[in-house]
Amino acid sequence: MLRSHRLLFHKIAVFIDGASGAILFVLLLSFAPSLSGPLEPASLPGLFAFGLFATLALPITLETLGLYRSQRRQSILTYLARFTGATALVTLLMTGLALVVRAPVDPLFPIVLGGAQLAVIGTLRAGALLALRILRESGHNTRYVLIVGTGPRAASARAVLEQNRQWGLHVVGYLDESDAAIAPGVDPEKVHKLMDLPRLLREKVIDEVVVACPRSMLASLGPVVAVCAESGVPITVLSDLFGDYLPPPQVSRFGGNTALSFATVHHSRLELAIKRGIDIAVSGILLALTSPLIGIAAIAIKASSPGPVLFRQVRCGLYGRPLQMLKLRTMVHDAEARRAELLELNEMDGPVFKIKNDPRITRVGRILRRFSIDELPQLWNVFRGDMSLVGPRPPIPSEVDCYATSDRRRLSMRPGITCLWQVSGRNGIGFDQWVKLDLDYIDSWSIGLDLRVLLRTIPAVFRGTGA
Repeated sequence: MLRSHRLLFHKIAVFIDGASGAILFVLLLSFAPSLSGPLEPASLPGLFAFGLFATLALPITLETLGLYRSQRRQSILTYLARFTGATALVTLLMTGLALVVRAPVDPLFPIVLGGAQLAVIGTLRAGALLALRILRESGHNTRYVLIVGTGPRAASARAVLEQNRQWGLHVVGYLDESDAAIAPGVDPEKVHKLMDLPRLLREKVIDEVVVACPRSMLASLGPVVAVCAESGVPITVLSDLFGDYLPPPQVSRFGGNTALSFATVHHSRLELAIKRGIDIAVSGILLALTSPLIGIAAIAIKASSPGPVLFRQVRCGLYGRPLQMLKLRTMVHDAEARRAELLELNEMDGPVFKIKNDPRITRVGRILRRFSIDELPQLWNVFRGDMSLVGPRPPIPSEVDCYATSDRRRLSMRPGITCLWQVSGRNGIGFDQWVKLDLDYIDSWSIGLDLRVLLRTIPAVFRGTGA
């Protein structure tokens, strides 16, 4: 019954979310007068436009991100994380719109409204998902699966379905070639030949075909794919065809074709967009606030030693892209030329060159480095998009030339001004541990992790151990 009314439930969910947004908007206007200004005739169009956007933006965003589709095989926590990201994006858009249309509300109003939508609508969505899981586990809303293959991969697929009864997926049979070996756990009485698929579709209810066969069998699946396409039965292909060599894929496009992209880590595009938005906003504000300090430091540099105020150095950015990183000059003007004669004093292992008491550093430069003032021009790199506030520090090309293949993965994320290495000991950490910290950051990255690193950077700067 639930399956046959999926479209109706979709419409009901969209309506409930939109109605909840409208009710929250009205309640906030009515019971939080400190967050809204005086309602005058001239301000009503702006308030109406803002209210309409506040009502429709979240349902439209959830629809765009596919969060109204079936979440049968998705964990509730993963869904809520994506829902939180969508709500954060909508909150940012509401904040901007309130300023554009001059809605008669306090600047905090969109933030409070976004938080209320997250709490109320998020609770409703989580409750609905939990109720559906309970129904499925008790035998309702069952979907029937046909597995292609009878070997170890097919048995493993069946075991996964058995372990996740809350998905409500039941195996009705297996398809394989006539001479294929049957793995333990696969019921021989449910095994059929590939040519039997049209008959099975007539005799049984089949909601999905799961391909879990060995690579050697892929060439013979053309008729199976054709029959499923003609009959409208969806096909799921398990991506572990190459064993553990490739990470999970992400669906993408290659011209007019659908493609599977394999990457070690797939970060949410929505969260990356939020990260970039934070980079632009924060770097722009900090550039404006610190410009007097940068100006004073520039005067001190110019007065204390010959050479340019800014030090420009080519570094390796995302996937090795060259970028010109900016810093306030803290060394003598011919520091790069003198590097070769100091190689034996290098205190870092691996390809990195660092000296704690580098003789090339000027007197003013030591003060600038002590409080990381020399790093402030990199905010322009962040604003431009070459760098991020948080990310692995950009290495110089000569260091990258000495990287092992596994070390190059630290280039798979946009470099940053600060990172885990800089708030965890900096020069007291060896190169291998430095790379490990960067890879841990990439693998576990989230907006929350960025905020924690930024918060740890502040005391680290005053201690002289951070960026």
